Amino acid sequence: MIYQTPPMSFEEDAALDRINDSWRELRYYVSEPRRWVGSVRRVLGARAIQGSNSIEGYNVSVEDALAALEGEEPIDAEAEDWIAVMGYRRALTFVLQLAHDPNFKYTPEVIKSLHFMMTEYSLDANPGLWRQGPIWVRNDATGDIVYEGAEYEQVPHLVDELMTELASDGQTSPLIRAAMAHLNLVMIHPFRDGNGRMARCLQTLVLAREQIIPKDFSSIEEYLGTNTDSYYRILAAVGQGRWNPEHDARPWVRYCLEAHYIQGLSVLRRVRESEELWRELGALREQHQLPERTMAALFDAAIRLRVRNASYRASLDEWGEPVSAQVATDDLRAMVNAGLLSKQGEKRGTFYEAAQPLQELRERVQSGRKPLSADELFKIAA
Repeated sequence: MIYQTPPMSFEEDAALDRINDSWRELRYYVSEPRRWVGSVRRVLGARAIQGSNSIEGYNVSVEDALAALEGEEPIDAEAEDWIAVMGYRRALTFVLQLAHDPNFKYTPEVIKSLHFMMTEYSLDANPGLWRQGPIWVRNDATGDIVYEGAEYEQVPHLVDELMTELASDGQTSPLIRAAMAHLNLVMIHPFRDGNGRMARCLQTLVLAREQIIPKDFSSIEEYLGTNTDSYYRILAAVGQGRWNPEHDARPWVRYCLEAHYIQGLSVLRRVRESEELWRELGALREQHQLPERTMAALFDAAIRLRVRNASYRASLDEWGEPVSAQVATDDLRAMVNAGLLSKQGEKRGTFYEAAQPLQELRERVQSGRKPLSADELFKIAA
C-alpha cells in the first residue's frame, strides 16, 4: 500500500478555487504571444531548476541555470553543481516532451529514465536502477538518522502501485495528484541518490501532463527551494521517521496547496510588473534610438540578471531574430554608451548589468510590493 489521497474538505476545495482563480488571470497574460511573457517564462524555468537543485546542496546562479537551459557555458558555477544542474535540465526537457505525447503512460521505466538523465554523471547513484539495499536519510548537522525508506524488496511493487494510481485517478484535482506523487516517491526512496529531485520532477511531470497552464507558471520548485526548511519539516512530520503509508497525508497536501497559492501570486505579481517594466523600457529604448531587439537585454538586466553576449543571442533566437556575435557586441556596446548597461569583466568573463536608469526603473515598478500570505487560503467564503 502507498500513501492514500485524503478526502478533500470544504477548506481544501476553497483553496483549490482560489488557486484556480489566480491561474485564470495568469492564463489571460500568457495566452497571447507577448515577447515579455517569453522572457518571464525563461527566468521562471531557470528559477525552478535553481530551486530544486539548491535543496540538495547544488547551488548555481539564475544566470547559470539559464545557461543550462540554453546550452551555454556557466558564468561561475562549480563543476559538480553545474553537472548536477545539466542533468536536471535534461530530465525536465524530457518532461516537456512527455507532456505532449498522446500515447504517454506512467510506467516505472519513465521514472528510471528520468533518474538516469538526472544522475548519469555519478555512477555511485546507480543511475536508472532501483536501490538494492536499505537507505537512511541523515541530518547533516547531527549525523542522526531522520528517515528510513521502504524495504528495498518492496520498491518495484510500490512504484508499480504509484504508476497505476497516477494512470487511473482521473477524478482528483491535478494539484492533489501531483502532490501525492511527490510524497509517495520521496517516501519510497527508490533510488540510492537523487530521490528528492526525482520526486519534485515527477510532481512537475503530472502538472505538465494536465496542460492546465504552462509548466514554468505552475511549478512549485522555486518555492520549495526558497523554503527548504519548511519543506523538510512537513515531510518529516508526515513520514515520522520511516516508511509508513498509513500516516495522514493531509498536512503535506495542504502544504503543497499553500506553495501553489504563494507561487501563483508571486508569478502573477511578476507578470504584472513585467508588463509595466516592458512598456517603460520601450520608451527608454526609443529615446536612445536603440534597435527593438535590444529589449531582450534591457529586460534581463532590469530584473537583475547579468547579461552576456551568448545569453543575449539566445534570447533573440527564441524570438526568431538570430544575430551574429558581432552584432550582439555592437548592440551591447550601444546600450553601455546610452548609459543603460554597465560593462563588467574582460574577454570571456565579460557581462553587463543594469546601470542606474534601469535600477531606478525597477525600483519604481516594484515599489508597491506587499508581503504575500496564505492566511486566507483555506477560509470558506461566507
